[in-house]
Amino acid sequence: MPPFNGLASGLYLPRGSPVAEAAAMGENRRMLQSLAFHQHLIRVWPPAVWRDVTVLVAVSGGPDSVALLRGLTAVRDAGSGQLIAAHFNHGVRGEHALADEVFVVDLCRHLGMRSEIGRPDWNIDSKQQPDVMGTAADPKSVRQLASSTQSEAVLRTARYRFLRDTAQRVGARYVATGHTADDQAETVLHRIVRGTGIAGLAGIRRHRELVPGVSLVRPLLEISRRQVRDYLDALGQDAREDGSNADQRYTRNRIRHELLPHLAAQYNANVVGAVTRLATLAGDIQEVVASLLENLQVRCIHRDSPDQLIVDCEQLVHVPRYLVRELLMALWRRQGWPLQAMGYERWEELADLASTPPVGPGKKVFPGSIAAQRDGPCLRLVPQIKIDRSFRSV
Repeated sequence: MPPFNGLASGLYLPRGSPVAEAAAMGENRRMLQSLAFHQHLIRVWPPAVWRDVTVLVAVSGGPDSVALLRGLTAVRDAGSGQLIAAHFNHGVRGEHALADEVFVVDLCRHLGMRSEIGRPDWNIDSKQQPDVMGTAADPKSVRQLASSTQSEAVLRTARYRFLRDTAQRVGARYVATGHTADDQAETVLHRIVRGTGIAGLAGIRRHRELVPGVSLVRPLLEISRRQVRDYLDALGQDAREDGSNADQRYTRNRIRHELLPHLAAQYNANVVGAVTRLATLAGDIQEVVASLLENLQVRCIHRDSPDQLIVDCEQLVHVPRYLVRELLMALWRRQGWPLQAMGYERWEELADLASTPPVGPGKKVFPGSIAAQRDGPCLRLVPQIKIDRSFRSV
């Protein structure tokens, strides 16, 4: 399939001329770059796995997601499945966001591929997360409902909600995103700067369940941003650039444009590879930890009610301290209790309650008004309002 860049070439060069030889060398280099990119995709996510199912490809219009879309299109085998592009126009960047949407729709039309477009319905006066609007055939009809003051976390939540809902609606088995090795390195370094544990060092997972029956996959997680650019250059493929990625007010962008280049220039030219290997090793460790935690939860976690958990602390007497903290973190996440304010010191306090019977009052309140109360061999975890009501009823 010809490159999608609106250019055509009819230039004739005599064979053997220096210009012709240089052009041939350039063509060979481009072919090798394309071949290497395709071979990587085939190795990490064999087309035989997904050729007979629907794959929803998240396409922002940026280089990474466009390279993913072009690569999957190139390597897919004949089968009963289909590739569908999904673009979320959050509207925050105004005309630029609309231009991104138009670009994605036109690219999909050129590739003969179906596209799904989502837009958020921002309720500025509400603290609720935005609802995702239905798709519209005409991208020019987009309504600018989003506010530039919306946080990155809210935008991310809305984007993944759109991907989840669209995957379920079109019957997709997989949702593929274009996260690269550079994204992985930036994520791990960002977490190190803020403070993190082994789980945080694992960074972005290669695959996880998005909703039951739908898996999120990231086939480019070992591909560098430079390799993505080389692949697009080899295809003659354009992509959109998000100007907000250069905004130095954001820590993530300073890591990308200042910290990583500094580390590469002064300490390790392949710092991205080093950090991504660390993430892989941490991820392997977390898989072992996860299997141990499953066994622990079966043995020592009980419920009094949908909200209240009881931890049988006698089962934790000989469990390493690290696993006790990981168990409590897993319970916190499963309950949907707030994690952001639970720093290392607070997890240590909670682990102390679980590991050792306290001297004196054995009740502490943690972020989100979650009360932890040691009662003999048991540790009760319950939202504070539940405990307050039980006290008033006595």
